[in-house]
Amino acid sequence: MSSGRPSRIEPGPGQESVWDYPRPPVIVSCSARIRVVHRGVTIVDTTRSVRVLETSQPPAFYLPPDDVRRDLLTPSTSRTVCEWKGVASYWNLVVDGGAPVTDAAWSYERPVAAFEPIRGYLAFYARSVEECWVDDERVVANPGSFYGGWITSSVVGPFKGDPGTSHW
Repeated sequence: MSSGRPSRIEPGPGQESVWDYPRPPVIVSCSARIRVVHRGVTIVDTTRSVRVLETSQPPAFYLPPDDVRRDLLTPSTSRTVCEWKGVASYWNLVVDGGAPVTDAAWSYERPVAAFEPIRGYLAFYARSVEECWVDDERVVANPGSFYGGWITSSVVGPFKGDPGTSHW
């Protein structure tokens, strides 16, 4: 692979390589228990998430809006554009009167047709909240400040996101 990125890590038993994920990305149902906790308050606890799998990135977990404490979220003015999914809207999180967590989550309120199944679902940045869990495993945040994938022991990289990886 002459793109200048490090070599793909070979997945072990029960693992996936993010370099085997497709481009364009796909949506995969997930029955794992997903939890997001901040300042001791559970923001999400669901077994009805979907994962978006995209080459070079750890999975992003999108959570059904009915399972999210929407009363703790306020709309942000931030917007970004994904070449595959469309325009992303962002959400600020305020828990127990603490300082707002700016752009803690994002969603696609009007996704392109191929990503209609994630309309209104929310994804949280693991780096912005205190705890994210997949089943009983605490998530590690995707490196860098842009991508929001969740790293667990079931995925191997290298992962896009650190400085110097934007050309991958």
